[in-house]
Amino acid sequence: MSGLGLGLGACGRGFGGGGDDSAGDAVRLNMVWWGDATRAQKTQAALDIFQRKHSGITVKTEYQDSGPYKDKLATRFAAGEPPDLLAMRTDSLREYADRGALLDLSKHADILDLGSVVDNARKLGVVGDKNFGVPSGLNSVGFVVNKTLADKYGVTIPDGDTWTWDDLASFARRLTLKSGRKVYGTVFEPATLANVIVFTRQRGEDFYTADGKLGLTEATLTAWLEMIEKMRAEGGFPPAGFVDPSIGSSPDKSYLAKGTVASQIIPTNNFLNYNAAAGGNLVLLRMPGETTAKRRGQSIDTPALWSVSAKSKHPKEAVTLLNFLINDVDGAKAVGTTRGVPSNKKIAEDIKATLQPDDKTATDYLIGLQAESLPPAYTYPTGSSKLNGILLSLTSEVEFKRKAPAQAAKEFLDGAREALAQ
Repeated sequence: MSGLGLGLGACGRGFGGGGDDSAGDAVRLNMVWWGDATRAQKTQAALDIFQRKHSGITVKTEYQDSGPYKDKLATRFAAGEPPDLLAMRTDSLREYADRGALLDLSKHADILDLGSVVDNARKLGVVGDKNFGVPSGLNSVGFVVNKTLADKYGVTIPDGDTWTWDDLASFARRLTLKSGRKVYGTVFEPATLANVIVFTRQRGEDFYTADGKLGLTEATLTAWLEMIEKMRAEGGFPPAGFVDPSIGSSPDKSYLAKGTVASQIIPTNNFLNYNAAAGGNLVLLRMPGETTAKRRGQSIDTPALWSVSAKSKHPKEAVTLLNFLINDVDGAKAVGTTRGVPSNKKIAEDIKATLQPDDKTATDYLIGLQAESLPPAYTYPTGSSKLNGILLSLTSEVEFKRKAPAQAAKEFLDGAREALAQ
């Protein structure tokens, strides 16, 4: 457990059982989520405000690193000790909802006000005619480019509003060559579903369809893998084995921070941390192909959803806490953008003046996207949480030339359909 985690009073790293559900005469809620010590500190600051405004409720909050969170949460539910309020992965929402493990929030509209949450964001937690989650914050994916490195090697950064995937490949190739391969032009994870989903939409398909089916075709996944391998062969993308999977996804350990890569796809809510790690030299662009492909690929997404356990002993109080996290401007100012841009559009505007410049950049990016005509992000079907692992294994096989892109695409779709029972 980290020293900071130990110093947060009611907030601790790692979680086990729910413990007592009362503290004196107050209702005691258990709230769990994943993240780091900085997020924990800001979360506790917001909860301190909540508890001052709701003196009859106390909150014990526990957090976990993102990797083991899924398994630890499943263990809690299996043991019959679910938390009251929990961060829910978007690829696990339907699995929990279908088991009856989550509270239908639409039945608590007298407490939970979602009037200022835009429709595309609100639908992220909807399954059928029921609502099982509310975005803890909003984000999308974006492309960041290190302007200092581009200027140093005399490579013009493409126009982020009009560039294509071919423009990215050309930029990356030229930067790698002009740097004498000291810096690679770009890198991103081929197996990250958020990246593939954008590319899939741009080709006129949906990775997941509105009715929970797999809409991705072999041709599109083959094209995605072939594009990356072509960039790798041209030198714009690093060679096989360059990326060390053990370094994780921390911005300060990224290749952007090391200065050995000039551009990367990132979740927009992490722009501040990536830019700080890279020396303040990053510019945030749209994804390539957004204005040149068949249709838009980006959408309004969320790093996580807030859900309430169906077996919470205090459902009204848990929903009251959720309403605070979505609609209280003081709480939002305390949290900032550690969970993304506030899903309440009005509050997102209200807190901008309190944000650091990089957080304001990411917030403006999301607010701007919400005003555009974007495709919806459909709720992931049951079994989706298995797909990233399947794709990660196959993209590694392609990277080291043990499988051709077309073969990997076919095997992925076969494995995905089995995982989704389709």
